[in-house]
Amino acid sequence: MSDKLNKNILATVIYYDGLSYPLTAFEVWKYLIRTDYFTPRAEAINVTLQEISEKLQDKNLNKFIEHYNGFYFLKGRKDLVEKRIANNKLSTGKIKKLRSIVWWLRLLPFVRMVGVTGGLAMKNARVSSDWDLFIVLKYGKIWTGRTIITGVVHFLKKRRHGKYISDRVCLNFFVTDQSLEVITKDLFSANEYMFLFPLYGWELYTKFQIKNQWIKNMKPTYALGELTPLMTIADSAASLRIRNFLELLLKSNWLEDSLRSIEKKRIMKNPKTHQDGSLVYANDDALVFLPNPHGPAVFEKFKIKIEELTA
Repeated sequence: MSDKLNKNILATVIYYDGLSYPLTAFEVWKYLIRTDYFTPRAEAINVTLQEISEKLQDKNLNKFIEHYNGFYFLKGRKDLVEKRIANNKLSTGKIKKLRSIVWWLRLLPFVRMVGVTGGLAMKNARVSSDWDLFIVLKYGKIWTGRTIITGVVHFLKKRRHGKYISDRVCLNFFVTDQSLEVITKDLFSANEYMFLFPLYGWELYTKFQIKNQWIKNMKPTYALGELTPLMTIADSAASLRIRNFLELLLKSNWLEDSLRSIEKKRIMKNPKTHQDGSLVYANDDALVFLPNPHGPAVFEKFKIKIEELTA
């Protein structure tokens, strides 16, 4: 397949097939992957929705791609359409439940933003899915903030642990308001954080997007969000007073220093921290706990499928 845009469209459909996610024509345009993103000084790509819509009718692409009910997918994967529609409805209900938890989290000291990631952010969650969160805390208080959030979520019986997974909060990604640029800059992360949306902290989310403009190198139609999502919770005068009061009580650094010392030792003793492929960061800028990150497996499936179809 010689046409560059055709290659990009096929690569996009293949990548999202690995996530069991058929795409509308608009989504093919919005989430378009450029296949030469790894090329140094690659030229900027400007592509319109109309161009994508026309290319999706190309006979060369139709050898690999089918469409049904407004969705495009790899041949033989029509079943994904009904699954996506069902998952979309399911995810909407899960987000409403999660929103009630985030309503409380915004009252906690040092919390600056709470974003949704993973399958839930894509509205592609299953019944058994948990709730992946991306939490931004005040710089200098990441250890204190994480401990308080973990304790409160556990108290509310909504923390994921052991066999308790479905509709539970997964607390594995914390950064500070001074370290908004994502550490891992790969295709999986580009997709993950392109879909991220804030349930709290819209102003900081805008800064997050600006800090991660590198996503545009892989996804050329990436653009800053201009409208606050309807589900995003705003601060009130009462929530600001409560949070400010709690932050004043915890102003001293002795608790932060103590928790840093205790938690670092515990993290380093955990065998999962040192297993092959583990992605664990534990410092004053980020607390990331991904002992089995999904990115490498998703990319491997993507690479194999591309080679299979374009050989």
